[in-house]
Amino acid sequence: MAIHRRRHHNSSNNSRLSRRFFPAFTAIVGVFFLCFFVLSLLAPHPSRLLHHHSHEDASSIGVTVSSVPASGGKSKYDIWRSRDSEFFYGCSNASSKFIKADIITRQNRYLMIATSGGLNQQRTGIIDAVVAARILNATLVVPKLDQRSYWKDASNFEDIFDIDWFISFLSNDVNVLKELPNGPKVTTMRVPRKCNERCYEKRVLPVIMKRHAVRLTKFDYRLANRLETDLQKLRCRVNYHALKFTSPILQMGESLVQRMRAMSKHFIALHLRFEPDMLAFSGCYYGGGDEERKELGAIRKRWKTLHGSNPDKARRQGRCPLTPEEVGLMLRALGYGKDIHIYVASGEVYRAEETLAPLRALFPNIHSKDTIASKEELQSFSKFSSRMAALDYIVCDESDVFVTNNNGNMAKILAGLRRYNGHKPTIRPNAKKLYKLFMNKGNLTWDEFSSKVHSYQRGFMGLPHESRPGRGEFHENPAACICEYADAKAIRDASLRKFGTGTKKEGEETEDHDGDDDLDSTDPDTDGDMLLQERHPANETMLDYDGISTDEPELEDMLSD
Repeated sequence: MAIHRRRHHNSSNNSRLSRRFFPAFTAIVGVFFLCFFVLSLLAPHPSRLLHHHSHEDASSIGVTVSSVPASGGKSKYDIWRSRDSEFFYGCSNASSKFIKADIITRQNRYLMIATSGGLNQQRTGIIDAVVAARILNATLVVPKLDQRSYWKDASNFEDIFDIDWFISFLSNDVNVLKELPNGPKVTTMRVPRKCNERCYEKRVLPVIMKRHAVRLTKFDYRLANRLETDLQKLRCRVNYHALKFTSPILQMGESLVQRMRAMSKHFIALHLRFEPDMLAFSGCYYGGGDEERKELGAIRKRWKTLHGSNPDKARRQGRCPLTPEEVGLMLRALGYGKDIHIYVASGEVYRAEETLAPLRALFPNIHSKDTIASKEELQSFSKFSSRMAALDYIVCDESDVFVTNNNGNMAKILAGLRRYNGHKPTIRPNAKKLYKLFMNKGNLTWDEFSSKVHSYQRGFMGLPHESRPGRGEFHENPAACICEYADAKAIRDASLRKFGTGTKKEGEETEDHDGDDDLDSTDPDTDGDMLLQERHPANETMLDYDGISTDEPELEDMLSD
C-alpha cells in the first residue's frame, strides 16, 4: 500500500508539472513555426537561383548554362599560348644522307594513286604517296582526287593546290609529273593499310619493275606510322610546305582571318563536327527522342557495313562528339569568357537553331564563313566541298586557339601543323573523362566543375611533351619534325629542378589519355559502299596483293574529315 501511495503521489506531481509548463512549450513551438513561415516568404525561390548570373550564387548550385559566370574559370597560365612553346621549332630539312631524287629515280617506274574521302583524308594520301614513290625510286604522277565519294566534289588537284609549286618544291626529294607519259599500261593494285618500307619493296616493287606503271587504289593510311627519320621529315616537307593552296583559296582564307582579327585581338576556331552525317555515323544519342533516332537512323543506313551500336557505351568510351552546350561549358571552365569570339568550322549543324542555342548563350560572338563573307564572295567556293573545307582549314590554322570536337583527319592534320608552327594551343576534349563530369554537373558547384575540367584536360591541350613520340598518328604528332633548342632546354630543365615542378605533387592528378589516342573515330566521309567497285580503263590490269580482304577492318581505322 505504501508503494502504491508513493506512485500515486509521483503521478500527481508529474501532472501538475505538465499543466504548468505546457502553455510555455506550446508558445515556443508556435513562435518557431511563425519565424520559419516568414523566412520562407522572404527567401528567393529555387527557380530564381537557377537563372541568377552572379558568381556567388552560381558556385552554390548545380552547373547549368544559365548559372555559369560570364568571366569563366580561373587559370594559372596564359590561355592564348602554350607553355614552353618557345623552346621548340619545326625542323624538316633532309639530312646529308638523303640522296637527291635525280640520282636515285629509276627510269620507267611510275607511281599513281587514287585518293579517297574528303579534303583532309585525301591530303594524308597525297603526303604518303610522295614517300611511297621515294621508297620505290619511282616518279610520282600528280595524284587524282576522289570525285565519287560522299562529297561528290569534281575538283582536281590543281583546283585545290598550287601544282607547279608542289612539283618544284619536291624536286630534290621525288620526281613528279603532271601526267603519265604515253606508253606504259597501268596495273592497278591495293596495298594493306600501314604498309612499311619492306612491305612496299616486297609487294609493289616487283610489279612496278615488271609493269612500269602502278596505280594504288583507295590510297588513305596506306603507309606505316613509323618510318626512318628522313622519310618522316619528307612527310613534313610535303604536308607543311609543298601542299600550298591555290591563290584564290589563300586570298579568301586570309580575308576571313583578317575579319576575325578586326573583331577581336584573339579568337577561337571550333571544328564543331556536329553535322547529321557525323552524328549518324557515330551511333550516339543526343537527347532528341524518337524523332532524332528516326532521322539519324535513316542517314545511318547509307553505310551498309555498319554494325548496331550501343549509344551509352560509345559515350562512356569517349567516342561521341560533345554537344555544342558541352563544348561551351568546357571552354568557359578553361577560362574563356563570354566576350570571346568563336569561328565555327562546320557544315550544316544538326538542328542548328536548337542545338546551338546553349553555345550562343555562353558565347554570343559566334561566326562562320557564311556570316563574315557574302554569298557573292563565296560563290566560286560554295559548290565544292573541298574548297570550302580549305577555307575553314586556313582560319583554324591561323586561330589563336583551335578546338576540335572530333579526332578525325582535319583535327589530326591541324594538330600536327600547329605543333610544327610553335605549338599553338590545340584543345581536344577528353571525352571519356568529361562524359562522367557532364553527367554529374547538376551535383557540382561551378568551382568544382571548373577544377575538374582543368584536371581532365591535362594532356589534351597541345602542349610540348604532351604526347610521346610514336604515339598516335604521325600527322597528329610529327615528333621527328619538331626540335628543341639546346640552350633553352638546359634553362628549362634547370628551372624545373629549382622549383621542383618536374615531379608529381602529392594528390595531384596526372594526365590520363586512357588510350584515347587509339580511339579513332570511324569515317563518314568514305563512299557509302565500302566494297567500292572501281571502274578501270581497258588498258588497266587489277591486282590485289592483300592476301585477305582488308575492306571490312578499314572501317574501324578510318577517320572522319
